Amino acid sequence: MLYTAGEAAKILGIPASTLRYYDKEGLLPELERSSGGMRMFRDSDFASLRLIQCLKKAGLPLKEIRDFIRLPNDGQKTIDTRLKILSHQKKLLRKKMEELEDMMGMVEYKIWYYETAKRAGTTKVPAEMDETELPVYLRDAYVHLHAVPGKERKDL
Repeated sequence: MLYTAGEAAKILGIPASTLRYYDKEGLLPELERSSGGMRMFRDSDFASLRLIQCLKKAGLPLKEIRDFIRLPNDGQKTIDTRLKILSHQKKLLRKKMEELEDMMGMVEYKIWYYETAKRAGTTKVPAEMDETELPVYLRDAYVHLHAVPGKERKDL
């Protein structure tokens, strides 16, 4: 089945202008066109489009996505290059996930802090608690939030 840029965009949940931009930037080298020059997408194009979206969300610049998409044209000799690109991006994503987990921990700690303050009617109650009084799952976030650079601390 063939889809217009608008139909494909709707399926993917992105603006049609994004698909036109991808095409303009050379990310869709195999894209079919109608007799009137309209971009036409096949069912088989959706895997490539989703890969482009994934790599873009993963932080790969469009130029590198374009280079990655063209690698299969050079045959099996590019497998190592493709693996290297994806492995590097995986490391970057893992680091970002760790950063997001740290941020989530801090937000969870502050939610607990203000819920505790609300129940107590004052922020003094959670502020004066010793870290050993905190729920265990919040202690790392508390320590990270209150860490002073250059000062070592003893584990609980």
